[in-house]
Amino acid sequence: MNAKTFICMDFCLNQISVQMKKAQLIIRILFGLMLVIFGLNKFLQFMPMPTMPEAAGEFMGALVKSGYLMAIVAIVEIVVGVLLLINKYRALALIVVFPIILNAFLFHLFLDIAGIGGAFIAITMNIFLFYANKESYNTLLKSK
Repeated sequence: MNAKTFICMDFCLNQISVQMKKAQLIIRILFGLMLVIFGLNKFLQFMPMPTMPEAAGEFMGALVKSGYLMAIVAIVEIVVGVLLLINKYRALALIVVFPIILNAFLFHLFLDIAGIGGAFIAITMNIFLFYANKESYNTLLKSK
């Protein structure tokens, strides 16, 4: 390989890195906004609840009737959303919110497939941000 090849490879890798950073920033902000908006909606109800199949409605009704679960989910969504927006504790925030996002995705997959779009986008964003921050998880993934 000659010097031109190395320069070209370096340039290409730098371009990919710049594009990845831009994508990471955009997705982090959009995911943070999504979490804050849906978290606040659980308290303020400014977006109407869509109609769901009977089994999905019963399941969601049970979560709401518990009296605490949806409030905790809302608080976690708002806190994680704000942390992502201000870019603090990003790796921890992504881990904390993942079970909520996974449950939303599985809820729609098994009980309300028509509404899976938003949950699919959210879980895709969460997984992308996991990948983009994979260095932050190295110590967690080491076996001892």
